[in-house]
Amino acid sequence: MSFPGWVTGRWGAIGLALIAGLAAALAHPPFGFIPGLLGFGLLLHLLDRANTERPLRSAFWRGWLAGSAYFLVCTWWVGEAFMVDVAAHGWQAPFAVGFLACGLGLLWGAAGVVYRRIAPSHAGRVLVFAAVFAVFEWLRGHILTGFPWDLPGEAWRAGGWVSQSASVIGAYGLSLVTLALAAAFGLWGGTDTRATKLAASAISIGVLILMAALGAARLAGPALEPTSLRVRVVQADIEQTDKWTPESFRAIFDAYTSLTAQRPNAGEPVPQVVIWPESAIPAEASSYLAEGTWTRDALIAALRPGQILLMGIVRTDGVGSAARYYNSVLALRRDAGGLTPLATYDKHHLVPFGEYMPADGLMGAVGFKALVHVGEGFSEGPAPAPMTPAGLPPLQALICYESLFPAYVANDHPRPAWIANVSNDAWFGKTSGPWQHLNLASYRSIEEGLPMVRATPTGVSAVVDALGRPLARLTLGEKGVIDAYLPAAAPTTAYRTLRDWPFWIVVLTIITTSTRYINLRKKRVT
Repeated sequence: MSFPGWVTGRWGAIGLALIAGLAAALAHPPFGFIPGLLGFGLLLHLLDRANTERPLRSAFWRGWLAGSAYFLVCTWWVGEAFMVDVAAHGWQAPFAVGFLACGLGLLWGAAGVVYRRIAPSHAGRVLVFAAVFAVFEWLRGHILTGFPWDLPGEAWRAGGWVSQSASVIGAYGLSLVTLALAAAFGLWGGTDTRATKLAASAISIGVLILMAALGAARLAGPALEPTSLRVRVVQADIEQTDKWTPESFRAIFDAYTSLTAQRPNAGEPVPQVVIWPESAIPAEASSYLAEGTWTRDALIAALRPGQILLMGIVRTDGVGSAARYYNSVLALRRDAGGLTPLATYDKHHLVPFGEYMPADGLMGAVGFKALVHVGEGFSEGPAPAPMTPAGLPPLQALICYESLFPAYVANDHPRPAWIANVSNDAWFGKTSGPWQHLNLASYRSIEEGLPMVRATPTGVSAVVDALGRPLARLTLGEKGVIDAYLPAAAPTTAYRTLRDWPFWIVVLTIITTSTRYINLRKKRVT
């Protein structure tokens, strides 16, 4: 079987490349159309059938088109941030979405060139395709501060059977395997023998079944008993459009304090720790936590004696022109004397164009700096380390964007007992973004074997167990609290021990073997 000849034509190739990227993107939440991953198989076929007169150029454009379509679907929610102030910035939304998708698509274009250059003619090219594209996905997560949003391996629902493989090989390793499984079906459009095609498909299906079986066994293992720590997640449902007006400050503060003070359901214990989302209060922290302010008094009244509040804040260090701003998590305890600071975590991995401005002068001139509401933007905090507030198990705070990155829970510190993920997904409204962010963040629980408590202002807030399963959540646009016992940690995972070493060993083995095969063929020809 082979595809008709028009596939190699210009318009047919363009259309199929776009379809390949769109299909693969639809595998991610909230769509969850897992068969869409076969788009990677279609992309392999398109690269194999690249124009023979200019194969590398043709491979680049096909990879770029597929990548641009993929990232357009996966990141269109970025435009919602520009709609917070439609009059001033609404016109920028289509440009921001388009530039982001097409810019990220360049990585897939480059991957197409490398694949076409080193791929062997036999069926082993499936593994070469997977290895090359997985490497470029790794690069996407690291170069220019990194943006590992919707890695191919994270299309699987976090907490499901297949996702459990991330506890061993991580999101990048799972992306490598996912790409290989999907690409195997791309052989059906080529000239390989029927036996080869059947064997590749059977192996792909067999590996998928094995992964699912192992994942199901992990999920069916001994139950992880909850800890004795009772947590409360506060979701006040404050839209971003309502947040930055002075007249709304009181209503926002009252919303958070009233939910914090809300009595638990009958028969349930009072939570020992309350968690507010990233930058919950639209002001610098010292202004509303200062002695003698009504806000501090209201916060003291909302908390019970001994209760600890983990709150996302904006804090300042220094004064005047020397002042530096940090996006932080602050732990406070209600004591007899008022509020006692216990620990602070300053966000380390900042969002370019959202929390700091690359090419500051240029971006200020075109108006992008208006998206940053604290002076000249945020300063980078120190390397990630667990917080150890007195009275709480040690925790790793992940602020918004940081939850996208595998291996962010540092190995050079004692393992924390849980992850506290605070985020401000209100920027992205009721789009696919918050659902995808929850799924991506939950992969950090699977990789680390740690439970996660996630707080956002408008959803999706959740308590996630150490296997990535959401035990409770507040959906988009819902106002309320989650009261739950903190789930227990799982045993230390293989991924925490090995990190991405297995990924790199497999990738380099595949690429090295392919390169040697090409060199041997050249020697035989000459």
